[in-house]
Amino acid sequence: MKKKVLIVDDQNGIRVLLMEVFSNEGYDTYQASNGKLALEIVKNSSPDLVLLDMKIPGMDGLDILKHVKAIDPSIKVIMMTAYGELDMIKEATDLGAIMHFTKPFDIDELRMAVNKQLNNESNNSFAVGS
Repeated sequence: MKKKVLIVDDQNGIRVLLMEVFSNEGYDTYQASNGKLALEIVKNSSPDLVLLDMKIPGMDGLDILKHVKAIDPSIKVIMMTAYGELDMIKEATDLGAIMHFTKPFDIDELRMAVNKQLNNESNNSFAVGS
């Protein structure tokens, strides 16, 4: 069965790029531009991994992360942020995010991290930053 990746970002260009990258990797990909839509997809499609932007209008990444983990604690979440806010990154890690990438990120590094998480069923938690 194909693994499922949900991309949550308010920037359309980033969603389109990541959808293309992870579709090409063989994953079923979903996208959401806001928290409400992201949580509907989580409830209906149970993605294996969520790429979650920290700054989303309406409901921020930390709120979305809390809700995702409440729905299914086994879903892996990688945070993406354009801001090097260490307190938010630490809080995201405390809430269960497995790592974070600072924008602009290296698409190959992100691709390899997602592949590693989805093809390696261990629950290793570690943070990656630049």
